[in-house]
Amino acid sequence: MAKLNTKYIGLIFISPWLIGFLSFQLYPLVASFIYSFTDYSVLRSAKFIAFDNYIRMFKIDKDFLHSLKVTFSYALMAVPGKLGFALIVALLLNIKIKGMSFYRTLFYLPSILGGSVALSALWRLMFMKDGIVNNMLQSMGIPTPDWLGDPHIALFTISSLEVWQFGSSMVLFLAALKQIPQELYEAAKVDGASWASNFFRITIPLITPIIFFNLIMQTLHALQAFTSAFVITGGGPLKSTYLVGMKLYNEGFNNFKMGYASAISWVLFAIILLVTLLIFKSSDTWVHYNDKEGA
Repeated sequence: MAKLNTKYIGLIFISPWLIGFLSFQLYPLVASFIYSFTDYSVLRSAKFIAFDNYIRMFKIDKDFLHSLKVTFSYALMAVPGKLGFALIVALLLNIKIKGMSFYRTLFYLPSILGGSVALSALWRLMFMKDGIVNNMLQSMGIPTPDWLGDPHIALFTISSLEVWQFGSSMVLFLAALKQIPQELYEAAKVDGASWASNFFRITIPLITPIIFFNLIMQTLHALQAFTSAFVITGGGPLKSTYLVGMKLYNEGFNNFKMGYASAISWVLFAIILLVTLLIFKSSDTWVHYNDKEGA
């Protein structure tokens, strides 16, 4: 009997996680897939309508297609900007000088704060017409743009918040840089190689696995962005920052069209999956691993 009981000790220990997974992850996932084929508003029973939600999404709802365009534009600005800035900071923090541990901690602080509502509210205060940024520009005699009111630059403004939270990518880049054998740089120095040659021929090829990982993670994060657009601009002006995350939220919680919102979430999931697969497919041509055969 004792032996029989010990078989389930492991399950007992992980039961809190299992209950949480089944209740808050698996069930909502399956339920949202089912609701995506229904007309469900929470206030009344779900009515099966087959693929009507998906047909409406691509043939009737122009806001959805617009939100897709805005989301991809946001990702194209935020992801390269974040990775590029993170790599530059990592290169600077890889220099051996006194007090470097303090500087590394300081540069990581923005990522500890994360994409919180409070941080987004702070960003809004900084970039409003009479905010800190415009006051600084005005004091230097530089024209002050309407960061949040101009449809042409509002998306750039909220994407800059994503770029500012570069700490997690920076830490990974810094770890990768420290793994590069210094003998390679010393040999290149003997051959008279320039800094640019070292960077593009030694540094970049050897950290491509980390670039690949950061690219995947930050792309996933950017395509699901919501907080910054919701808090800073509310999707405006003229829906220039109307991300898919906001579209999903509005349909589900403002219009109470949970079935339609579920359909949007599954289309977004399919898009993220496709983009991820494309990045994985492209990695064969530019990601280099030291343990590959023949390497």
